[in-house]
Amino acid sequence: MADSFKIDFQAHGKVESGDLIVFVGENLKPSAVVAKQLGPKAVDLIAKAAAAEGFKGKTKSVMSIVVPTGLSVDRLIVIGLGGEKDRNDTDFVQLGGLIAGKVNGKLATVVLDLPEARVTPEMVADIALGVQLRRYSFDRYKTRKKDEDNGKGGGRLVFSVADPASIKKAYKTREGIQQGVIIARDLVNEPPNVLGPQEFAARAQALTKLGVEVEILDDKAMKKLGMGALLGVAQGSVRGGRVAIMRWNGGKANDKPIAFVGKGVVFDTGGISIKPGAGMEDMKGDMAGAACVVGLMHAVASRKAKANVVGAIGLVENMPDGNAQRPGDIVTTMSGQTIEIINTDAEGRLVLADVLWYVQDRFKPKFMIDLATLTGAIMVALAQEYAGLFSNNDELAERLTVAGKATGERVWRMPLGPEFDKMIESKFADMKNSAGRFGGSSTAAALLQRFVNDVPWAHLDIAGTAMGSPQNEINKGWASGWGVRLLDRLVHDHYEARNS
Repeated sequence: MADSFKIDFQAHGKVESGDLIVFVGENLKPSAVVAKQLGPKAVDLIAKAAAAEGFKGKTKSVMSIVVPTGLSVDRLIVIGLGGEKDRNDTDFVQLGGLIAGKVNGKLATVVLDLPEARVTPEMVADIALGVQLRRYSFDRYKTRKKDEDNGKGGGRLVFSVADPASIKKAYKTREGIQQGVIIARDLVNEPPNVLGPQEFAARAQALTKLGVEVEILDDKAMKKLGMGALLGVAQGSVRGGRVAIMRWNGGKANDKPIAFVGKGVVFDTGGISIKPGAGMEDMKGDMAGAACVVGLMHAVASRKAKANVVGAIGLVENMPDGNAQRPGDIVTTMSGQTIEIINTDAEGRLVLADVLWYVQDRFKPKFMIDLATLTGAIMVALAQEYAGLFSNNDELAERLTVAGKATGERVWRMPLGPEFDKMIESKFADMKNSAGRFGGSSTAAALLQRFVNDVPWAHLDIAGTAMGSPQNEINKGWASGWGVRLLDRLVHDHYEARNS
């Protein structure tokens, strides 16, 4: 749940109460607009307080002045933006999170006129987005709240700006993204006894309220389609599997869609190849790829994107039941290709294999991207700072890299070649689902590549970024909602920039 601020945008004017937030560079001088609003005494106060505190105005540094002389506000909060290069590299979503972390009252005003920098509506909208993402918390199942949380309420944050009307319009587009990230976080944070495959599918079904067409495939429908790989994973659980197909048709009728596929293993014990007990509770997050796709579809539909987008998620629970598949089993995928099961804990690629084939076969997408918390090996390579990117198309890989830099949800391209494809060859089937320890992320991607045909495709291994990732200014929880902002930017750049 998000303990959101009520956000307002108002023209520059005198601030009478609450917290007042202003910005300075390394010279410690606010902009001319801010200096005029504060008055000369307050500007001198900033300089004197900075000297006493050793505040240098470096990027992301913060100085608070309680009951500032000459002002009627409770606190004056001064945030450093650094030098010119720092300002050019500022992540404004992260800056919004920093602001939210420093505000502790019911009312705060941010004067958004920056020293030696032009303030755009998109810049302010991104700051407001970061503020709201920072306020997220998941306490649905807590019957007792921490003392500091009691009565916290949402509070009110006012952005003092030059042109409120244009900024309100820009922020409208960010609200859908904010809600999409929160939906993804909520899904990943939910306990596995509450969120099984059927319940997850119902959450996807709720997107119909926004005009998304949603179709749910149950076990019977998947069996008819021949999705033997996905069903092989699901057969160990008393809770049947599901595939949810979400369609947003906001583009031209004859335009091919772009497609996003998410791994949705709502809980992963490892199956017969059972995982160690320590940390297994985190495996409720093994559906973060599917959560991202649902959040993305919400974001796209909320802003009525001029795009045709398909989202498809494979939902299963991987359990060690007496009916569970075994190492040595061979399953037949929807494509007709067979897979030997070496390790039942390499289950995500089995789910994705059938869903990827289904999507490329039915929708003939312009390009297709899948997301999955697929391998621990990607965390060995990239820690939790980047998602691993594998692709059969250089242009698509580059566009994802650009979108990652723009949003701060960064990707790093990893190798995908014939050597890795050879490593998954099986003695008894067309391929095997695990090639062992070496190159584990690349061999997993090589298996997925066998199910995309010639469609431009990218695979994002988000095992390190989607859950339990390092906290930052916009995420203080366990689930990050990683990927919603990245892929929404990709959709925007592909369709809406072309149509504008």
